[in-house]
Amino acid sequence: METEIIEDEKQEFRDHLATVTKEGKRKWIFPKKPSGRFYNARTFVSIVLLSFLIAAPFIKVNNHQLLLFDFPNREFILFGVPFGPHDFHLFVLAMISLIVFIVLFTAIFGRIFCGWACPQTIFMEMVFRKIEYWIEGDANEQRKLKAASWTVNKIFKKSFKHIIFFGISFFISNIFLAYIISMDKLIEIITDPPSQHLSGLLALTAFSGVFYFVFSYFREQACTLVCPYGRLQGVLLDQDSIVIAYDYKRGEPRSKLKKGDDFSNRGDCIDCYLCVDVCPTGIDIRNGIQLECVNCTACIDACDNVMDKIKRPRGLIRYASLRNIENKAKFKFTPRMMLYSTILVILVSVLTYLMANRTDFNVNILRTPGMLFQQQPDGKISNLYDLNIVNKTFNPVKLDIRLLEPKGELKIIGSDLSLNSQQIVEAKFMILLPKESVRKMNTPVEIGVYDGDNLIKKIKTTFLGPVEKVQQ
Repeated sequence: METEIIEDEKQEFRDHLATVTKEGKRKWIFPKKPSGRFYNARTFVSIVLLSFLIAAPFIKVNNHQLLLFDFPNREFILFGVPFGPHDFHLFVLAMISLIVFIVLFTAIFGRIFCGWACPQTIFMEMVFRKIEYWIEGDANEQRKLKAASWTVNKIFKKSFKHIIFFGISFFISNIFLAYIISMDKLIEIITDPPSQHLSGLLALTAFSGVFYFVFSYFREQACTLVCPYGRLQGVLLDQDSIVIAYDYKRGEPRSKLKKGDDFSNRGDCIDCYLCVDVCPTGIDIRNGIQLECVNCTACIDACDNVMDKIKRPRGLIRYASLRNIENKAKFKFTPRMMLYSTILVILVSVLTYLMANRTDFNVNILRTPGMLFQQQPDGKISNLYDLNIVNKTFNPVKLDIRLLEPKGELKIIGSDLSLNSQQIVEAKFMILLPKESVRKMNTPVEIGVYDGDNLIKKIKTTFLGPVEKVQQ
């Protein structure tokens, strides 16, 4: 009975969030400033990712932004390649592939994305938190400042911090907006008089307010309450997934370190609580895998630093699978991982094939339904055709169609083939051939579609001739 009570007490942490008090109020987290090899590596990765995020809207390929996600107009550019509504099947396939990749990646490596590449974590821990440490000091200083009365020093520090926070939020909102409406349009909004772009300014203000609220107040709640990815861990993770885990086999029984301890009758964990002090979501990693853990590695660095000081091996908290900790088993590729990998390879292969065969223009030519050949007064025979062209680029073009084989005439009925960006043009044209060249009912013809002098596509179809020619 006593053992069951102890087990219940150990599992009590699963009944409440680390950031909420028993009364249901928000418990503000003051994480201690981390330091160590993983923190340094994450800082480097964050600098690279932030540099790319800021620089990408300014990079142009063929006079178009490197990356654009114009959802209102359904126009997208991925690394210089334009995609529009006509590429929706590619978008769906790419999204399915991405979801399968996330499932596979999570099943193997856990939430490593959250700790190393998630924008929420990068901005919070590598930008806003660093500024907070610089202005208000480490965790203890921040607690004292919050509890202190509103003196001139406190007002100055709080005001200075929040002004910088809002300034960075405004800058971030500009960058993210540039990915949606393009950098050129964003510059117009900024440089033109405010009255000309009221909707754009309202969008900028709204974006800035959201970012400021998230990083100055909401913080870790975005990961623990809003983000659905963390809640999927119970489904995606298993005993073989690599996560940040506490080696309880080596660490227990834990107790405070006393003079003369030789670690022969105790675990390596000295219960210093530093792994909890540095956690940005306020959890105790020693309790096991938890929804709130974003795999930020702060607890690994803190524990490794303590192990160095007490001359014990590093890795009491480390990247490992639960099976590795329990049985010292090496990583193995499970049947579930193989299944996900097979599905992912198939999806990526199909997507790659479609992308490799994707053209900037879709051209369809069909003989007009219900129409036979026409006898022309000049001794020629004509067929009427329907033409459908889709311009999948973001540039206006003027196309031309020419009859390549056999020799004859091609006449477009109506206006020329001028297409704007993402426009669909439907037209009719007539092919006229001499009677002597039409020797069977279906004569093969080849039509070329040109952009200036550049042949962009060849299309083969048939020309309907007199039936009596076949009878002869």
